[in-house]
Amino acid sequence: MSTPVKRDRQPKGNGKAPPFHMRISPELKEQFEQQANADGVSLANWLKTLGRKELERLGIEPKG
Repeated sequence: MSTPVKRDRQPKGNGKAPPFHMRISPELKEQFEQQANADGVSLANWLKTLGRKELERLGIEPKG
């Protein structure tokens, strides 16, 4: 039995956030998915965590 994937549980405010679309190569997406799975999180949560960490590194407080 597989471990459940952790998803972002932050408050959503007045509704769902709009979707964010981007194009990446299938090979890069596969690498992202493999690492997200290894970390036990969804791909979306993994990418959000990376973005938040980068904002913090730049001295910017993430707002979500």
